[in-house]
Amino acid sequence: MKRLLITSGSPYEDRLGFSRAVRVGPYISIGGTAPIDAHGNTVGIGDIRAQTQHCLETIKLALEKAGSSLNDVVRTRMLLINIDDWEASAEVKASYFKTIKPADTIMQVSRFINPEWLIEIEVDAVVAS
Repeated sequence: MKRLLITSGSPYEDRLGFSRAVRVGPYISIGGTAPIDAHGNTVGIGDIRAQTQHCLETIKLALEKAGSSLNDVVRTRMLLINIDDWEASAEVKASYFKTIKPADTIMQVSRFINPEWLIEIEVDAVVAS
């Protein structure tokens, strides 16, 4: 099967040797998406809602570049520095997925590579057609 690599322009992609998303056949995997802009700057410092929204917008764009959409998402994973932020981040996520309802995991992690990040989000999608 053909392997399609999707970039988001993150400076970490070349540095760490990863793609924002990889599509093989109908399957799309989007790795840990942090709240950063194209220059590597943290978006929404200290604001879990703003960071969650930015991550989801980055994911939405990656899915579109892969010929997909949020409607094809079958699994989400939200990794939080502070599990007490789960409700605020989940409310933002629900605004994107309320009717799609993918499987989901929310977990706390000890840290990310940038201490300004409060969240990273991973997504798996399967394109129906």
